[in-house]
Formats: sequence, structure tokens, C-alpha cells
Amino acid sequence: MKRILIVDDAATVRMYHRHILESAGYAVAEAMNGIEALEKALQCPFDLYIVDINMPKLDGYGFLRQLRGEDIPQAPAIMVSTEAAANDQTAAYRAGANGYLIKPAKPVQLLTHVRLLLGAVCA
Repeated sequence: MKRILIVDDAATVRMYHRHILESAGYAVAEAMNGIEALEKALQCPFDLYIVDINMPKLDGYGFLRQLRGEDIPQAPAIMVSTEAAANDQTAAYRAGANGYLIKPAKPVQLLTHVRLLLGAVCA
């Protein structure tokens, strides 16, 4: 079973994403900020990361830059943010993101990105 880490400081957003992903058969863990997410990723890397940009302590950009610098198996990451400007997307890709979605991500949209990045066959 593929393991996904949701990184977002908003509990409602984590619950929303968890429900969508678990309903599709994924194992889900959560982190409230980039520091907590990095600690979890270093203990046991995940198959995919879903990351918010604006968080306290360590934001999504900082988390991805640090994660990409670690000597661990690297997994794809999707940035999910309310930030809709083109330069936000560019910054996300520069930090190491593989996809970018605007909040609130529709379930079908989120699952399409997840399945694409995890190499799953469309059902």
C-alpha cells in the first residue's frame, strides 16, 4: 500500500485530504508543519507528499528544499495552496514539487495527480 504524507497546518484540510486518499486505498500520515514532516520523512520515507505552502515554523518551500537535499529515497510531491499566481507555481517547482494544485482541490483532481505521480493505472 502506498504511503502519503499530508503536510498542512489546517486540521480541516488534512481531514479533507485524508478522507479522499484513504477512500482511494492509500495509507495516510499527517504533519502540521515542515519540521514535523521532515522528521517523519527521515524516519521512514513516504511514496508521495502533499504539501501546503504557508505554514508556521517551516513552510512548504523550505520543507521540500530540505527534503530534496537529504540522502533518502526521493518521492514526488504535490504543492496544494491558496496561492494562485504563476510565480507561486514556479517557486514550488524550483523547491522540488512535481505538481501544483489550487485549494480547495477537487477529489477527482487530487486523485488524478496522485495516481499519475505514483504510476497507478487509471481505473
